[in-house]
Amino acid sequence: MQARPLHPDPSVAPLAQEWTQQTNGTPSPAGAASSTQVLGTAAPQITVDYRQARDIASQVAKQREELLKTKPDMDRESEEQRCLNWIAEAVALWSDAQAMTPQQDEALRRAVYDLLFRAGRLQPYLDDDRVEDIIIQGPHEVWLDYGDGERRRVGPIADSEEELLELLRELARGSGHSERTISTANPTLALSLQDGSRLQAITGLGPMTYAVIRRHRVSHANLDDLVRLGTIDPILREFLGACVRAEKNIMIAGKQKAGKTTLLRAMLKEFDPETRFATIQTEDELFAHANGYHRQVVSLVGRESNGEKDVTGRGAGEVTLLDLMHPALRMSLERIVVGEVRGPEVVAMMQALTNGSGGNLCTIHARRPDIIFDRIAELYALAQENLSEQLAYRQTANGLDFIVYVDMTDETQIGGRRHRYVSHILELTGIGENGRPATNSVFSPGSEWGDLRAVPRMDPGCIDDLRRVGFDSGLLQQPYGAWPAPLPLKVGAGR
Repeated sequence: MQARPLHPDPSVAPLAQEWTQQTNGTPSPAGAASSTQVLGTAAPQITVDYRQARDIASQVAKQREELLKTKPDMDRESEEQRCLNWIAEAVALWSDAQAMTPQQDEALRRAVYDLLFRAGRLQPYLDDDRVEDIIIQGPHEVWLDYGDGERRRVGPIADSEEELLELLRELARGSGHSERTISTANPTLALSLQDGSRLQAITGLGPMTYAVIRRHRVSHANLDDLVRLGTIDPILREFLGACVRAEKNIMIAGKQKAGKTTLLRAMLKEFDPETRFATIQTEDELFAHANGYHRQVVSLVGRESNGEKDVTGRGAGEVTLLDLMHPALRMSLERIVVGEVRGPEVVAMMQALTNGSGGNLCTIHARRPDIIFDRIAELYALAQENLSEQLAYRQTANGLDFIVYVDMTDETQIGGRRHRYVSHILELTGIGENGRPATNSVFSPGSEWGDLRAVPRMDPGCIDDLRRVGFDSGLLQQPYGAWPAPLPLKVGAGR
């Protein structure tokens, strides 16, 4: 199911490109028969018989197996072109027998191709840019969460639990995670798909297999794009860009699904393209090594255990973010970026912040800005050494320059929409009362005139550093920021 580059042969490429283009995402109605699926197209909706699609895919898979026995050195492009031809021939035979329309032919060819090389019956939903989450409740119940907050049930993606589990295993193999699998012996699976979507699945611990695929709808945005999306205003854009260029250590915090990773990706675009830096992640969600902008990226991804234990009781083959941090520091890096600090790696991250050069970035999950330091202390306590709260506070104060908090207000249940925005920028200024880090609120919500988004409050202590990289400090004298109007909420704020 792994998506591969298509052969440039003009007789093949247009067809293959058409199959892999995103659909309009029109889902099948709830309760659709398990062997069919409605695929959205620019033309009227087409229902695909997946029993026939699987038969053709099985036939082509056998032909491919025989081909590779006789030509084991065949390159992937040639292999795929041959399979595309076989798919077209098999569909043409079926079409003649069933008197299918050209649109039905195309939909069946695409379905077979997806079964063989991509994500099978999941693929149309992965191709739909409006889909934010794909929620799988067993093989027969699938829901799509759209970016505007709508949730809709669609048709099945498998005919049985075993077929669903095999789909998940194929996704793992096709994504380059051959060490990861899912079964009753290994009941959880976490990985990034080839398109960057994040998958989490659980089986054998309830009545059915559950999975969620979190899609990155805004995967290549820069800070200017986030201005257009309303996440930040032009003043915040200039301030954040200056903080990155001035090599300040920045932690992005926020709620789940608020847009922390999206903001982190955008801030990476403020690095010079020649900057040599590492990204350290459990699953690759930053795509910095493949975005066509950065040229000196060391992309490191942790590895799960193969299920066995070594003599120390640790999972054999496991490589944690903490394991990756120390060798990364010896790779002649200018900066380090941690996709999300979730556990003991926070200790190594803070050590890197305090010992190395500046300009490092990371994210952390926190429900409110005022609990971020307690969240860091909790992660310190989870470290194997059971490190103290005071050490956590001291290293945080010494290592971090700024915390950027990303918030989300969801009014979809009352007919509104989801709003994602930066609400606070805190500057760390040392140790304060009770040994906790002291902060200045450089930006905070403009709540006095009915806005939850960040507006300027004061100059940071490091304002001269920002001026040296081109920041106009006069922008911080605009108390309303550059928002054209308050956030359009249905409840609260200025309502």
